[in-house]
Amino acid sequence: MKYYAMTDVGRRREVNQDYVYATDKPVGPFPNLLVVADGMGGHKAGDFASKFTVQVVIRELEKSKIDRPEAILKKVVQTANKELIHAASKDLKLEGMGTTLVVATVVANTLYFANIGDSRLYLIDDNIRQLSKDHSLVEEMVRLGGIKAEDARNHPDKNIITRAMGVKSKVEADYYEFRLKRGDKILMCTDGLSNMVEDEDMFGLIKGSRDVVEAVQMLIDRANSNGGRDNIGVVLAEPIVSEESVW
Repeated sequence: MKYYAMTDVGRRREVNQDYVYATDKPVGPFPNLLVVADGMGGHKAGDFASKFTVQVVIRELEKSKIDRPEAILKKVVQTANKELIHAASKDLKLEGMGTTLVVATVVANTLYFANIGDSRLYLIDDNIRQLSKDHSLVEEMVRLGGIKAEDARNHPDKNIITRAMGVKSKVEADYYEFRLKRGDKILMCTDGLSNMVEDEDMFGLIKGSRDVVEAVQMLIDRANSNGGRDNIGVVLAEPIVSEESVW
């Protein structure tokens, strides 16, 4: 797997509350791991929430004995949520913190991932498709026909999310399974990218880059040149797709 992960504080924020992780080495039962988290809370609480959550996900995966991808994801997500709430209960400075989370793995030719919040996972092939669904007030309004999809990007309530890690005792995540083909790329990002760069622009930058490292840097540069109003977290991966399946 070719991959690259990077965060940037952006042009407006003083603290970087985004946290990303990527490896093509096994993490517990998963042959690889891609994670993006966008923290929220006070000055340092969001920073703590995103990093803490990803670290718990990695730790729980490393000791997992479950052998089905979706069941593994469900277990580690619920455990990370529980521990994030517990951490907040012990420190007043962390009270009210939370984070989005997208956690993914590719097994042979299948992508498995979980999503909570409005960080995103896109599939890049001959076009760009958002596979995840935003858990946000504006997205709910679009689904219910209250506003048009093209009006969602600049809506004043764009940043209000309806689900997050660390908010409720049992987090409601969405779980996905998607068959990949050769040449597919996986883009995962926080809203610091998706709010600042149009999907088609992201597609053009990735297709026009020499490799995943250059593509990620170009995406972050474009988000900043467009205003950089938020932290920017990006993971881009190009899996090696085979016909074998171990699950």
